[in-house]
Amino acid sequence: MTTEFADYVATQDARNDIQLNVRKFTLMLCDALQMDFNKKGHTLEYKYYIESGRKYHKIIMETEAGSKSVHAFVDKKTGEVYKPASYKAPAKIVRYNLLEIASREQCFARADWAGSYLYVR
Repeated sequence: MTTEFADYVATQDARNDIQLNVRKFTLMLCDALQMDFNKKGHTLEYKYYIESGRKYHKIIMETEAGSKSVHAFVDKKTGEVYKPASYKAPAKIVRYNLLEIASREQCFARADWAGSYLYVR
């Protein structure tokens, strides 16, 4: 019985580490989007931040006037990045995976404030 509990604790710790990494990489994506927006020299002010739901982190893009839109969805358990289909739901096709190093680096390198990196090529 103790080995089963020990196995559960070990797997729970691993799941927690994954979820913390997903959140960290999602925050890094928000920073990359903000840097890209600032680099373009726009006159409006945008800010990017995370709203967490039950299954997804929503990356929200908000203007200084207060209008909001969803920039992307990130699955909390797998780190998969999705283009939004609506304000409440992601599109079906996975665009990037923040837990895979090559995919994450590609995502950060292509990230632009308008979201063109989320379209399937």
